[in-house]
Amino acid sequence: MTRCPTFNMKFRPYLFSLLALATALILSLAIGSVFLSPAQLWDTLIGRGSQVSEAILWDIRLPRTVLIALTGMALGGSGAAYQGLFRNPLADPFLIGVASGAGLGAVIAMSIQWPYSFWGLMAIPLAAFMAGLLTIFIVYSLARVGKTIPTTNLILAGVAFSAFATSLTSFLMLRSNNEVRQALAWLLGGATQSGWTAVFAVVPYLIIGLGVLTVSGHALNLLQFGDDQAQQLGLNVTRAKTILLVAASLATAAAVAFSGIIGFVGLIIPHVMRLWFGADYRRLIPLSIIGGASALILSDVVARVAIAPQEIPVGIVTALVGAPFFLWILRRSKNQGYW
Repeated sequence: MTRCPTFNMKFRPYLFSLLALATALILSLAIGSVFLSPAQLWDTLIGRGSQVSEAILWDIRLPRTVLIALTGMALGGSGAAYQGLFRNPLADPFLIGVASGAGLGAVIAMSIQWPYSFWGLMAIPLAAFMAGLLTIFIVYSLARVGKTIPTTNLILAGVAFSAFATSLTSFLMLRSNNEVRQALAWLLGGATQSGWTAVFAVVPYLIIGLGVLTVSGHALNLLQFGDDQAQQLGLNVTRAKTILLVAASLATAAAVAFSGIIGFVGLIIPHVMRLWFGADYRRLIPLSIIGGASALILSDVVARVAIAPQEIPVGIVTALVGAPFFLWILRRSKNQGYW
């Protein structure tokens, strides 16, 4: 039986991406203050590990790794969608102010003395998520002109609201005392919630948001021709943009709510996937989802070991790697055009 070259070329990017994700997962589960060898990991997974290794794996590292992976998936997928929606490789999930709004909600929640209960522990991510959704509604309402949402209006409204939310967040942090360190750690990004509760809370929103984006690849492909041409090709442009915007923002808000503000993942990963595997959004969206998970897991591993036994926020790692890459993209887009 001969292999089909077309079949191999079609699935090879997914194979490479999944292998990279598997490698990142193993490293994240193995590396920490207590190193777990591959043999120890396997024994623990099949129920033959020690009590210590089981506690480390099931109660600490696995839920943290899954949460970080889900966050990376949300940022990578929504980043690719935003870049396609705005037809700009410099767009990212925080373009319209979702992160700033969520950060404001989190800081407000931190200023309140919540009881040590389930709802008390979930107050900060829930406040961040609700503030992120409120930000989407406000920016969307400000940008709307009749039944249309001009892209320029949307970006300008997002920038204005982001500046307002950032200023108010800074004011609240200056007025606070004990909450400043907690707020700063949250704003710099990372797995701020421990255990499986955060994982179970974020999954439904990501299923909806990323699910919609994954099946919207054809619509994003048509939008690359411009609104008028896409309309002539049979796409309801206004409805498609609205659905894409809400889905991408929902995924972003959920990720920010439970992991803080982590920059550059949604900018870098879609761009790398586009350079490696092409600009077809039917393939670019799922590859960016997988790539975002791998990249953020590896960044989290670096954050854990860089100055061990202390841990730095993963947002610092992504910024240190992402900022030079951003400048390279900016220079490239200046010389060659956006696409």
